[in-house]
Amino acid sequence: MRVLVAEDEDLIRDVVVDILETHGHEVMEADSGERALELCAEATPDLLFTDIRLAGSLTGWDVAIQCRQSNPRMPVIYATGYTHAAPRPVSGSIMLQKPFGLERLLEAMQSLAGD
Repeated sequence: MRVLVAEDEDLIRDVVVDILETHGHEVMEADSGERALELCAEATPDLLFTDIRLAGSLTGWDVAIQCRQSNPRMPVIYATGYTHAAPRPVSGSIMLQKPFGLERLLEAMQSLAGD
């Protein structure tokens, strides 16, 4: 599975990328919403993992909306460390509260992939 990881915190992005690559996924990584959109335009991912609050002017919500233009059914995992972030009812998505564990990330991916 090709996964786009949009996360501006280096440590979290590195851990998520490492977990995904270890489990056999192809990973594209972005440290801002703008970079995530560039990567999404280059090669449409099968799944988007995005922090809700990103560096730059775009949010994770914005990234998901724009990436889904080329693949409306693309599953999305939203991550947030802010308890006041109100989840939006987006079909085909899961919200993870930071910090989350390896098992929770893999469960979310399996759930969205229908495995």
